[in-house]
Amino acid sequence: MRILMIHPHDIHSSSEPWTRRIKSIAGEIVRKGHEVKLVYFPLSSGVKKPVVSSLGYEEIPLPRKPSPAVFISNTIRLLKLAQWADVVHFQKCHHYSAVPSVAAAFLAGKPLHYDWDDWEEMIWYESCGRKIHSRFIGISFRLLEKILPAVSDSVSVASRYLHTLAVSRGAREERIYFAPVGADVAEFNPSVDRTRVREQYAITGPLVLYIGQLHGAQYIDLFIHAAHILVPQYPDARFMIVGEGFMEGALKSLSDELGLSGRVIFTGSVRHDLIPFYIRAADVCVAPFRDTPVTRCKSPLKIVEYMSCGKAVVASNVGEVPRMLGGAGILVKAGDVRSLADGIELLLKDPCLRKKLGEFARRRAENRYNWAQTAQTLVSAYESIYKI
Repeated sequence: MRILMIHPHDIHSSSEPWTRRIKSIAGEIVRKGHEVKLVYFPLSSGVKKPVVSSLGYEEIPLPRKPSPAVFISNTIRLLKLAQWADVVHFQKCHHYSAVPSVAAAFLAGKPLHYDWDDWEEMIWYESCGRKIHSRFIGISFRLLEKILPAVSDSVSVASRYLHTLAVSRGAREERIYFAPVGADVAEFNPSVDRTRVREQYAITGPLVLYIGQLHGAQYIDLFIHAAHILVPQYPDARFMIVGEGFMEGALKSLSDELGLSGRVIFTGSVRHDLIPFYIRAADVCVAPFRDTPVTRCKSPLKIVEYMSCGKAVVASNVGEVPRMLGGAGILVKAGDVRSLADGIELLLKDPCLRKKLGEFARRRAENRYNWAQTAQTLVSAYESIYKI
C-alpha cells in the first residue's frame, strides 16, 4: 500500500520530541514493504525540500504560517499527494494540518485514518491556561476532536479512555484500533553501557531518573518533593531530571528552596539517541502523574522506553499506566508525594526486586510495547478501510 502520513509538528526539532511516534511508525511500515510519504510542518520558515529519510520514507515539509493563502496552498499540495496514496493517515487535530488532510482525502476519494494519541484540548488548557487567547485555540481543538472521529474511516487510539471518547463522538467501534506508544527495542536495550552517564556526572550511589518535557502537564514537582523526602535516608542518592521546557527555571527554584542543590541534577535537553545511556545508568526510573483528563488519556513514552531498557519503574496509577506496566513496576497513588517516595524507596532497598521487575519489563516491551507492534496495528486499520 501507499500511505500518506501527515503530522502537524516538526519531525526534526528537539523541542517537539513527541514526533518520534510518527517517525518510528513510518519507518516500521516501510520495513513491512509499504511506501510512505510523511508530511510535516517545520517550526522555521526557511525553505526545505523533500528528502528520503534514513528509514526509507519521504519527508515532505509544508509551511506552518497562519494565513489563508498558505492554508489553501497546503490543501492543494495534500490533494495531489492524496491522489498518489491508497490511505491518508493524519495524527492529532491541529487545524492547519487536520482540516486540509480531511479535505484532501475527501476530494481524492481516499480512505482516511485518524491517529488520536492525546486529548489535545485538555493538554492545551493544562499547559497554557484558559486566558482569552488560549480559549480560542482550545475551542478549535474541541470542535475538531468532536468531529474527526465521526468523519474518519478508521481511528487509532493510544488509551482506553480515548477509545470511549471516540465511540461517544461517532467513531464506529469495529473501526477503532488500539495503538499505544512503543519503544525501539534494539536501541533501548539492557546491554547499553551503564557507566557512561554515571561517570559523566560523577555518580557513585543510587540514581533515580525522570525523563520528559518540563512543562505544565508533566508533574515533575512530584518527583522533586519525593526526592526531598528520600534524601535524609539516602544521602548518596542522586535524582536526575532529563529534558527541557518552559518550567525548567521554576523547577530548579523549587529544588533549591527544598535544599536539594547538588542532589537533583537537571541535564537540560538530551539527544534522543543518548537517552538509552541515561536510562541504563539509573537504578530506578520514575513516571509521576496527577489524575487529570490529560493523564487518563496518556500512553506515556517514557514508561515503555524505561521498560525496554530493562529498568524497574515507579509510576502513578492512572489511565493507561497500569495496563502498560502489567505488573512490571510499582504503582503508586496519583498525585501523592508520600506514596511516590515510598515506591521509590521500596526499589532502592531491594536490588533483587529491581532485577526481577526489570527483566519482566523488558519481555513486556519485546512482546507488546514496541513500534513494530504499533505499526502492524495501523497496517491492519489501513487494510480494513482500503478494502471498502
